[in-house]
Amino acid sequence: MRQFLEGVTGVDIYLTTSLLIFFLFFLAVLVWFFTADKKHMEKLSRIPLKD
Repeated sequence: MRQFLEGVTGVDIYLTTSLLIFFLFFLAVLVWFFTADKKHMEKLSRIPLKD
C-alpha cells in the first residue's frame, strides 16, 4: 500500500501518516460513541453550554 501511495505523484509519507492518524482518531470516536452507556450520555446532555 505504501509503495502504491508513494508512486502516485505528489503523495508524501507525511500526508499518508496524517490520513492514517485522522482515520484512527475518527474510528476511536465512533467506538467510544457506540460503547458509551446511556447514563453517561444523559450526564453529558445535562451539561450547560453557557455559564
